[in-house]
Amino acid sequence: MDPDPGATALARETDPAGARAPAPAAPASAPGGPVEREIVLSLYEKRREIYPRARVGERLGRFQRWRWVMVWLTQIAFYGTPWLPWHGRQAVLFDLAARKFYFFDLVLWPQDVIYLTGLLVVSALGLFLFTAVGGRLWCGYACPQTVYTEIFLWIERQIEGDRARRMALDRQAMSGSKFARKAAKHGAWAAVGLWTGITFVGYFTPIGELAGAALQASLGPWETFWILFYGFATYGNAGWLREQVCLYMCPYARFQSAMFDRDTLIVTYDQERGEPRGVGRKSRTRAEVGLGDCIDCGFCVQVCPTGIDIRRGLQYECIGCAACIDACDHVMRTNGLPIGLVRYTTSHALAQHLGRAQILRRVLRPRVLVYGAILGAVCAAMALALALRVPLKVDVIRDRGTFARELGDGAVENVYRLQIMNTSAAPATYRIRAEGLAGLAVASEDQIAVPATATQVVILRLRAPAAGTPVRANRIELTVQSTGDPAVQVRERTVFFGLRP
Repeated sequence: MDPDPGATALARETDPAGARAPAPAAPASAPGGPVEREIVLSLYEKRREIYPRARVGERLGRFQRWRWVMVWLTQIAFYGTPWLPWHGRQAVLFDLAARKFYFFDLVLWPQDVIYLTGLLVVSALGLFLFTAVGGRLWCGYACPQTVYTEIFLWIERQIEGDRARRMALDRQAMSGSKFARKAAKHGAWAAVGLWTGITFVGYFTPIGELAGAALQASLGPWETFWILFYGFATYGNAGWLREQVCLYMCPYARFQSAMFDRDTLIVTYDQERGEPRGVGRKSRTRAEVGLGDCIDCGFCVQVCPTGIDIRRGLQYECIGCAACIDACDHVMRTNGLPIGLVRYTTSHALAQHLGRAQILRRVLRPRVLVYGAILGAVCAAMALALALRVPLKVDVIRDRGTFARELGDGAVENVYRLQIMNTSAAPATYRIRAEGLAGLAVASEDQIAVPATATQVVILRLRAPAAGTPVRANRIELTVQSTGDPAVQVRERTVFFGLRP
């Protein structure tokens, strides 16, 4: 480890007898006495720079191709979704100022927070299920940290060159050429980070307005802050921190072992087949000299984005990207050896030499069935709740100034304040009815037009004959029903007060 003057410790070594000088004033004591040396130990290890190799061979391996497919799919969805128009507005918009979340035809209000809770539960259970079956698939293929690190590494390779050239460039003293390459790389990273920040904020502020304000340099303070914050986070995490986010900041790496078992598919090195390692011999002579299939080329380490050696066994630093599988398979083919020395398999399969069919049969084990059952139940409950969701919400508040008043014709009148929320993406007209007392009727306007995704506050006056209205608080029921769709209706209970004689 490199010495760190800010965090060091002194360790003293004595002779085998364990003798120790009381206060060493010199590097060594008298001849024949105990020898003491001061050794500086660093409590913190300096980060070792990792230069991941793009690929081994001329073509990308099958898992590397899948990883780039996921990069394209996730980024097309992320950057493109805010620009989708839908009924004259943005298709996906989380309008915090208006407290409305638009998702195509679905409009969610603060009262619909239960759906957000359900979405978080589904995401967590889905992660548990996929991890129990296939290990860290999310980390290796779809995690934003993995995706953006892959994008930033691609930019770095286009500007600075392949792995060997990047390592040589970093060893060189600063020069005009090196400064130009570094500035171009960081400029491209900053541009991607800034556009990512604008896109992220575009989910909360209409992105057309946001982009126009950005071009005119007229962004508001909050938009500016969050664009710079998210852009800097992208630039720092994907450009500088990289694997450190996975190793030290992400909690998933720490508790993943709780979801693994011996039948979880993980990236594994077949030690029985690969050891002992050796170089330079083809398959037909390696067994004769007692060598395994691993030629100790080190390519599996060079392509790893976290810099680990998969041959040391399962490590929490492994994100399951399978880059080492592609590298090893290429080396095996080149040397005339069977592929699969590093592969997706399970601990049981390695120990018991199970085939693919036997591995697949072990997928439906109790842990997976429990995760799947709970996930299916939650998804079904959410789907049913959304299907039965009534796009109308009504709040009834009595007039606190007067419980009841007598009119000139002898009738009793109560006044209410109705807040009608049309949560659908289309305008609607609602009819108001009152039931629960003989002769009870709506004295104010009984039809209310409410625009799409809007709230309308109306004053409702109810009348009833004084003779048939008891003095007590009489329970009544208000019905607000859509004129266009009778199935859309809400019933609210309240009270109607009579007058004392």
